[in-house]
Amino acid sequence: MNQVHYTTEGFAVYTILLGIFKSTYRIEIMGEVFAEDDLYTKDGTVDYRNNPAKKNETGTWKACPFILGNECCERLAYYGMSTNLVLYFKKRLNQHSAAASKNVSNWSGTCYITPLIGAFLADAYLGRYWTIACFSIIYVIGMTLLTMSASVPGLKPSCSGEDVCHPKEVQTAVCFVALYLIALGTGGIKPCVSSYGADQFDDADEVEKKQKSSFFNWFYFSINIGALVASSVLVWIQDNVGWGWGFGIPAVTMAIAVVSFFSGTRLYRNQKPGGSPLTRISQVLVASFRKFDVNVPEDKSLLYETTDAESAIMGSRKLNHTKDLGFFDKAAVQIESDHMKGNIDSWRLCTVTQVEELKSIIRLLPIWATGIIFSTVYSQMSTLFVLQGAAMDTRVGNSSFKIPPASLSIFDTLSVIFWVPIYDQFIVPIARKITGHKNGLTQLQRMGTGLFISIFAMVSAGILELYRLKFVKRHNYYELEE
Repeated sequence: MNQVHYTTEGFAVYTILLGIFKSTYRIEIMGEVFAEDDLYTKDGTVDYRNNPAKKNETGTWKACPFILGNECCERLAYYGMSTNLVLYFKKRLNQHSAAASKNVSNWSGTCYITPLIGAFLADAYLGRYWTIACFSIIYVIGMTLLTMSASVPGLKPSCSGEDVCHPKEVQTAVCFVALYLIALGTGGIKPCVSSYGADQFDDADEVEKKQKSSFFNWFYFSINIGALVASSVLVWIQDNVGWGWGFGIPAVTMAIAVVSFFSGTRLYRNQKPGGSPLTRISQVLVASFRKFDVNVPEDKSLLYETTDAESAIMGSRKLNHTKDLGFFDKAAVQIESDHMKGNIDSWRLCTVTQVEELKSIIRLLPIWATGIIFSTVYSQMSTLFVLQGAAMDTRVGNSSFKIPPASLSIFDTLSVIFWVPIYDQFIVPIARKITGHKNGLTQLQRMGTGLFISIFAMVSAGILELYRLKFVKRHNYYELEE
């Protein structure tokens, strides 16, 4: 073992420097390097100037209030506009109940397809910050145009009574252009905001890693605060004051969301775009089938991986090899033809990390599939349930005050607002002691518990619907169903 001799002067200098730089600098004295905890994050994030992000100046809960504020205002704008949309189609655009429900469902479905575009652009080219920023502006433009279509003479439908309107084709077209601009805008926000919040916590730091789990609880909490205001106050305004105000307030709220997001720019940690995941997945699939007759070596260390400390995928860490789905390991098997031209062909040879990325997505498919039926049922809250509520006597007691039909969804929101703090502050600590897991329950266990509870919710809703249909048949109320 080599012996190192330090002078008294050397240690004095070291002590002074250590006192000044308590964070993570590497200090070299007498040719030797002393390493302490890094001043910078270890996950490759950068600050707004594209410099390595400093732990004590960026990210964590310093940056998250701006992200949570953005999400709360954006969800308030979204639900404030969408919750009552089926009645707007029926009353102002003079659409039949079935047509109104279909148009709302088509638009809502588009809102969940456009995130594929936003996620692709964020991962491959723009990064999450600029994707959120650009698509938020599109969102505001859409909200402004929707407000104009409901309030500006010539753009809003002419009505001879409270619910007797005669929209022109151009007026209906302007409304739908606005709505699909909003759908495009939400496509850049929905897939990025939660991930961007997660970027503010360094997984290499155990303290920050634990805080990330708490962030997602409060992220969902902020979503439901926005939904609560939207499904109560804004819906009442739309039904009793007017659609111009009912859409105008969400438009202003969305503008506030944009301001909130930009206000935290100096505090954010940003991941650099790591290239298109679709391209990487396609490369693994092509390389695997090209080598379908190649045997995977028993020694998995022989599979191809970069020699660098970090992954070849920018902003990502290396993934360890797993045993299942072994066919795709063929893409990482090195054969002589892979190196014939000097350069490695990514469509013939992929890294272990690329292969594991594809495996992870395949493992998620069953989890995604479990949510399909649940999402189908849940979507009825914004269409069928609202139309049913419009046919109900929604007066509170003997008073003249009526609960707006679209506000019936508020019970879902209230339950989330009630349970998230309880879960985060009480259930997680108790579950952590029982299971030994740092988050109390794993993500899969949480999802499974929620799906199990939803079974009873759907059973009770189904029983109630059977009684309702029998009542309609007995009293011949079919006209009210239209």
